[in-house]
Amino acid sequence: MNPSANGWIKKLLKEVSETMYSQTETSVFYDKLKHTGFIYGSNIKVVLEIVKSFDFTEEERCKINLLLTFFFIYKKEQPDEDFIKNLIRYYKSISDQKQSFFEELFGDKKPDSLLEKMIHKRIHIDDNIISKSFNYFLINALLFVDVLGYQRFLKDETNIRNYVNNLESALETIVFSVIEAKSKKTEYDHNLIKLFEGSIRHKKSESPSYKDAVNFINTPLEKLYVIDLVCMASWTDMVIDKEEREFLNRLKTDLSLNNENITRSVDDINRFYNEHKGDVAFLSSKNLAQSFYDNSSKIVSKLIKRNSKRLIKELSESKEAMFLLAQSTQRNLSDEEQKKIQSQLLDIFKSIPSLAIFMLPGGMLLLPLFVKFIPKLLPSAFDDNRIEDE
Repeated sequence: MNPSANGWIKKLLKEVSETMYSQTETSVFYDKLKHTGFIYGSNIKVVLEIVKSFDFTEEERCKINLLLTFFFIYKKEQPDEDFIKNLIRYYKSISDQKQSFFEELFGDKKPDSLLEKMIHKRIHIDDNIISKSFNYFLINALLFVDVLGYQRFLKDETNIRNYVNNLESALETIVFSVIEAKSKKTEYDHNLIKLFEGSIRHKKSESPSYKDAVNFINTPLEKLYVIDLVCMASWTDMVIDKEEREFLNRLKTDLSLNNENITRSVDDINRFYNEHKGDVAFLSSKNLAQSFYDNSSKIVSKLIKRNSKRLIKELSESKEAMFLLAQSTQRNLSDEEQKKIQSQLLDIFKSIPSLAIFMLPGGMLLLPLFVKFIPKLLPSAFDDNRIEDE
């Protein structure tokens, strides 16, 4: 199952165990989902390990976690309508019809294909390939708002778009109130502000007051989610200072929660960041250029691995490209040679759908990375300097 190729939703849903869903309590599922990093906007693994181990990207893990969470909520409510059609109808109902977020996608007549495109578009902070490459946050941190909206939608479709917009605004007010309460802001705080600002879909000219925001949070899942976001906002090098602790205690009282809820949430964020600090993007102090290189390198490397057989076949039919790639393992190619290989590689990419990333505006920026990785696929006779891994 490849979440970057067509047909992944149908295949994933076939692999889901009905028993696993029916025997899992909502609060337990939420905790499991939190441990994957989905609630924190950093998908380290797949919830409940439903999908067999595979070398997924964070974007692909995010797609899987979002879809499985929607499906879990759907199964709990058991509506009459087909899941895929029902979820599409939900997304249509929360989008602005005058300027729809998914407007250009609604022409797709196949429900599963349309939903795949909608989820792909929804998980990104910025769907522009150049901005996305330079943006090391990449994944939307407020996707659970969509899940809470869907839970509400299955019970009552009335004013569902207003509910989602108001929930997002309420979370914004509460989270930013935590950060503002800090006596000293760190790089983590500034990165977190960027992450949340980038994730907010419906920006209002005036945010609700803290009192109005808290009054909007009512359901058990809403309360768990807002506490986790506040703990995420409070966390700085595993320390929650006096002002932050006071804010948590105030929020605990306002939401009618107990000390156990707060303690568990604090322990969870400490454990997650401690175990995965090197994998969480906004904990990194990398500059944009380094982030671009790292993100692009991972993308290109995975694309090459997944399409290695097809690439070798296509390259073998292009003798000049094969020769130039072989030469690139031993010397720097001239400008003219680089232009030739770029032209021939683009022709090859046209025949392999999953490599369409190279055909998009700005895709030429990734070609040098491709040239760096692809010689590893060539027969060893082409590379006199290769040292085989033991």
